This record gives sequence, structure tokens and C-alpha cells, in this order.
Amino acid sequence: MQFQPETHSYYSASSVVIHGGGGVAAADPFERVVRLASGSAVVVFSVSTCCMCHAVKRLFCGMGVSPTVYELDQDPRGKEIERVLSQLLGGGSAVPVVFIGGKLVGAMDRVMASHISGNLVPLLKEAGALWL
Repeated sequence: MQFQPETHSYYSASSVVIHGGGGVAAADPFERVVRLASGSAVVVFSVSTCCMCHAVKRLFCGMGVSPTVYELDQDPRGKEIERVLSQLLGGGSAVPVVFIGGKLVGAMDRVMASHISGNLVPLLKEAGALWL
């Protein structure tokens, strides 16, 4: 797993698709989520004490993927980010939330469904997170 600095991004309204840009800090929590989610091929928003967060991080590491992980309980503005993530998911639990290639995959259930159906590996390859 790797931890990276933030980069500037924007939001595409048709679906949650993230595109990278410069290095400007955003005050708006939504803009911050968009910027962080676009900073790496695989981004996991997590809470360090969450068992599902641990499981999704282990899944990626077991596949040879090094996700960028943002531990929201260690971020002073983590609660704001959790609220934004919950809104993006349509309510409910906000972690773990996974973005691959700047696209919202979703929470643990969506990641596992993609993995079981065989769609996760192609997503990871397309994002440049896997080369095999």
C-alpha cells in the first residue's frame, strides 16, 4: 500500500469519473474526494479499525496491487470525506470505498461482486494497476 499527496481533479456528472490535474488544495470536501480518488490507479478510502476495510486492502495486496489508502480516522477532515462518500454511495456505510482508474467501484460488496464475476482484474489492468 502506498500513501500519496493530493492532486487537483474534477467531477464528471454522468458517472463518478475522476480526472487528474495540478496541485491546488480544495476547501470543498467533495472536490477533495475527487482529487484524492484520481491520484492513483487504485484508491481505497478506509478507517483503520474497520474489518471490511482491512479485507478489501488485503484482497488488493493479495492480487499484487498496491492501492493508495486514505485512513479517514487519521485525517482531521475525515468525517467530512466520509459524508461525501456516503452520499456518492446513496447513503449507508461510507467505508471502504474503492476507486479504480478514477472511477467509483463502490463499497466492499461491489468490489467482491466484481471480483467474483471476473470483472475486477480487467478493471485493474485497464487502470494500470496490474500488468499480468
